[in-house]
Amino acid sequence: MPVAKIYRMVAPVHMCPSGQKALHLLKKHGFTIEDHPMPTRAEVDAFKAAQEVKTTPQVFIDGTRIGGYDDLRAHLGLAPARPTTPTYRPIIALFGMAALMAIALQWSMHGLSAPAVLMTFGALSMCLLALQKLRDLESFSSTFLIYDLLARRWVPYAYLYPFLEGAAGLLMLAMALHWVSGPIAIVIGAIGGWSVYRAVYVEKRELKCACVGGNSNVPLGAVSLLENIGMVAMGLWMLLL
Repeated sequence: MPVAKIYRMVAPVHMCPSGQKALHLLKKHGFTIEDHPMPTRAEVDAFKAAQEVKTTPQVFIDGTRIGGYDDLRAHLGLAPARPTTPTYRPIIALFGMAALMAIALQWSMHGLSAPAVLMTFGALSMCLLALQKLRDLESFSSTFLIYDLLARRWVPYAYLYPFLEGAAGLLMLAMALHWVSGPIAIVIGAIGGWSVYRAVYVEKRELKCACVGGNSNVPLGAVSLLENIGMVAMGLWMLLL
């Protein structure tokens, strides 16, 4: 069985999370482990200077230095912990949770009805998407301004958009003021949909979508377009109720 040595910071006020993850990964893969916790900053600094490395933890397998947690994952043939390429993972997680919440809410209140679940799913999705944008409004607005046609002409729209989206979603959940939520969803969805279509399919630009916030790595494309089409559909549904 290969022997793995791990040097990691385990101070009273800070236990390195990457070190904990690396240790868990070594245990999971059946290594014989020699754990070397370093309880002080001075000990960590001395280790880094001696090994000529900039970070800890550091993993050695059969005497060969592998590196830190990300290097260990690569050595074991695992995918990076943080994807470096565009991914739909955040949007899948958000819509998946919105769908489960919609089913749970309808189950507890009225019993399952496909139209009711679909409407609740749409409203919850809008609220959750707005929340992601509002977590870092400045970052969202910067990404949004790159492709949204109205925001590029009138910058305040980039800051107003999450509030409009959230307000429409909340009104839909409350089944109130359809004459307000419907037009909001139709207008912002139509502008957003045309902006995405133009940027992706006409201008052929490869951009990140601001739908789940400005710091995401979600690509702008078909999913973004469908999201806006869905918002327009929700708005029309509200006006027909």
